[in-house]
Amino acid sequence: MQPPPDETRRDAAEDTQWSRPECQVWTGTLLLGTCLLYCARVSMPVCAASMSQDFGWNKKEAGVVLSSFFWGYCLTQVVGGHLGDRIGGEKVILLSASAWGFITVATPLLAHLGSAHLAFMTFSRILTGLLQGVYFPALTSLLSQKVRESERAFTYSTVGAGSQFGTLLTGAVGSLLLDWYGWPSVFYFSGGLTLLWVGYVYRCLLSERDLILALGILAQGLPMSRHTKVPWRQLFRKPSVWAAIVSQLSAACSFFILLSWLPTFFKETFPSSKGWVFNVVPWLVAIPASLLSGLLSDHLINQGYRTITVRKFMQVMGLGLSSVFALCLGHTSSFCNSVVFASASIGLQTFNHSGISVNIQDLAPSCAGFLFGVANTAGALAGVVGVCLGGYLIETTGSWTSVFNLVAAISSLGLCTFLVFGKAQRVDLSPAHEDL
Repeated sequence: MQPPPDETRRDAAEDTQWSRPECQVWTGTLLLGTCLLYCARVSMPVCAASMSQDFGWNKKEAGVVLSSFFWGYCLTQVVGGHLGDRIGGEKVILLSASAWGFITVATPLLAHLGSAHLAFMTFSRILTGLLQGVYFPALTSLLSQKVRESERAFTYSTVGAGSQFGTLLTGAVGSLLLDWYGWPSVFYFSGGLTLLWVGYVYRCLLSERDLILALGILAQGLPMSRHTKVPWRQLFRKPSVWAAIVSQLSAACSFFILLSWLPTFFKETFPSSKGWVFNVVPWLVAIPASLLSGLLSDHLINQGYRTITVRKFMQVMGLGLSSVFALCLGHTSSFCNSVVFASASIGLQTFNHSGISVNIQDLAPSCAGFLFGVANTAGALAGVVGVCLGGYLIETTGSWTSVFNLVAAISSLGLCTFLVFGKAQRVDLSPAHEDL
């Protein structure tokens, strides 16, 4: 008697998982890739104040440029996840990184092509968003297929720590480059490092045959068999799936608002402060916080705590407690306190890596890339609105408190939804084999 198709697919998936040495190599490589993704992403927020002075942008115009990244970012999430599920997330990541690295290096050239600086920079950021939008869905797909379930939280949180490390690197080195050589040097630095990383992955970890095969599949339009189709109806009938989407939306939007506006907040509120302090310290705190969250999550699960209990605890820290410290930012006039509050808020947000990000892999490991793409699309759309709304609130109220109140409100919405409806049971199996 043959085993059911779902069990056969699960056995095949286990056979393709990385060995421990492979997992260590890929974890380090993807950690660096995530770092460089954020180096390119935060180059604009770090340079926004200087570019505004050079080009005469007001807060609303700067908000348009900063938020335009998410206009492109939200369009390729689902595509990136689906491509990762079909041809392999590592191939999707390499192809996209080579493109966004080139665009980042070319950004200063685009800025000086003509007098329409705002239009060219908006276009550059939209294009960067389009190219980077595939990264995290493809990464989620890759890890859900290659990493053991008991090790996913630590692996994902370790790779996710690259976002803080990249922001830290650009905040530290970028601030120095900004002072010494001007804002174009920041884009040359982040884009150039990305292209070097692409060369390393291409030469050492992926074969030319694999990439040619992947490009061939893309050229053929990804023909789908009956067994590889995403179970749309089955997924979106589940309240736990919607809870994951809403929680990811809230986490992404809150993070994007802080990522985009914190450098300007510190530069305007404390003009005599050193840029390397507020651009470095919060992200320096976030790196060990991200690793701690992954270790703690896997440890609690291995100790016998229910998976969903651990996921919800992580979200209480990542959305709940982090928003409290964000609120504190709007009610202090001390530079030291502001750095502490910003560091605590950013650091605690990394607990989302071991909460909702891994919960999506709990719910649907067979199509985790697709589902994460849907959730992150919602987050990116909210990021567009949130970053623009942040600029509008600052311009109209003249107070930064309104921005941090917005972050707290969005975080509270996502947390409450996940606490009420969140689950960790698979929903991508056929009804006869659902683990409910």
